[in-house]
Amino acid sequence: MYEVEHWINGQRVKGASGRFADVYNPATGEVQGKVSLASPAELDAAVNKAAAAQADWARVNPQRRARVMMKFAQLIERDMDKLAETLSREHGKTLPDAKGDIQRGLEVVEVCMGAPHMLKGEYTDSGGPGIDLYSMRQPLGVVAGITPFNFPAMIPLWKLAPAISAGNAMVLKPSERTPSTSVMLAELLQEAGLPDGVLQVVHGDKEAVDAILDNDVVQAVGFVGSTPIAQYIYGRAAANGKRAQCFGGAKNHMIIMPDADMEKAADALVGAGYGAAGERCMAISVAVPVGHETADRLVELLVPRIEKLKVGPYTAGDDLDYGPLITGQAMERVKGLISSGVDQGATLVTDGRDFKLQGYENGFFVGPTLFDNVTPEMDIYREEIFGPVLSQVRAASYEDALGLVMDNDYGNGTAIFTADGDTARDFASRVNVGMVGINFPIPVPLSYHTFGGWKKSAFGDLNQYGPDAFRFYTRTKTVTSRWFSHVKEGGEFHFKAMD
Repeated sequence: MYEVEHWINGQRVKGASGRFADVYNPATGEVQGKVSLASPAELDAAVNKAAAAQADWARVNPQRRARVMMKFAQLIERDMDKLAETLSREHGKTLPDAKGDIQRGLEVVEVCMGAPHMLKGEYTDSGGPGIDLYSMRQPLGVVAGITPFNFPAMIPLWKLAPAISAGNAMVLKPSERTPSTSVMLAELLQEAGLPDGVLQVVHGDKEAVDAILDNDVVQAVGFVGSTPIAQYIYGRAAANGKRAQCFGGAKNHMIIMPDADMEKAADALVGAGYGAAGERCMAISVAVPVGHETADRLVELLVPRIEKLKVGPYTAGDDLDYGPLITGQAMERVKGLISSGVDQGATLVTDGRDFKLQGYENGFFVGPTLFDNVTPEMDIYREEIFGPVLSQVRAASYEDALGLVMDNDYGNGTAIFTADGDTARDFASRVNVGMVGINFPIPVPLSYHTFGGWKKSAFGDLNQYGPDAFRFYTRTKTVTSRWFSHVKEGGEFHFKAMD
């Protein structure tokens, strides 16, 4: 049994609230550790220490801040195996998946090595008689990140790397379900040369979140989680005068046209639907084949692939396809939604509710589940399941399929598999979703672009990482400058306006 402490002012600090949350081993169902839950007073104290450190950090020139990110990236690569093992132990995902989690965060750190370029302003020479204009990007001060359990390295890195590179101090509140990775990353940042106090890691629950939202020193909040909480955080942050970018849930569709390469489409659906046990905001949870022949063929191809999936604890080896869900509550919720799909008339093709693994009977496992003949009014279609469940909704035409995506409340990611360029181009142009894949199932943009959904998947104007992150974490100041010529007359200087 271990205890996860806060990271305050460059060192691990035990919590003072006396409150703790259990940290589970999802594969066994056993409590393996506990994490301190900060009180509002502890959170406020951490913010104040961050504010004290931020002023000096902001005066460090961007190139030197970028060098800290360069060293940080090297240290992440050095400790990749150690980070991945810790991440898998608390989350349950396979080791290759854990390394992918870290790698996608590392790529954002690498982009932040270009902070000097990202922070450049604009300049206009002679905007008027003797008048020049220029703008500069300046840090906000203290900012906060509130991150989810499903990517314990990637999303904290998406938040902290651009915020710190831009000259801010950050208070990071990671998920209390997977708390250890963030503290390890903070230690590596200190080793890379980050001054004490610029990054604080404070564990907590809703008390800590509300304290962040109500603290006058915190200037901006970045959040990733469910849509109801994203909406709550966005509203409360905005009411308190803070910037906020809050990313919520998803219901990602993949359209399969009759001319698609069906083998590749089936492979893509299995990876995108069941990888990481479906606990991804970019997971494909709805397959939309166009035409009954396409739908029948797709099920025929999916079933043998699904039956070959290997599910187990991360310690079982790198050939696993996915591991357990994060908690017993999550497992029961997913099983309940599967049962609702049966009760509401969907065709259950493969059933993962009774999946058991010898030696891990108390683990939070759900087997791969496939539904056919799902309709939009069913709970398994309307709700984000966040588990290894794929629903097939049959569409009579391309327009019907597109309409399903367009009418859905969520707009995180979507994909189309087709051999026709006109169809793909039309889909990319018309669909009201933030990230689009063409013959590519999980269209997470590379780190020098930007990540963000539409509709109820995102609240706020700016996206995560890439150029948008530097816009979010800085304010633009514009200076209008006019100088007068110096004319010496009779041994004295006189000022003369330039014509």
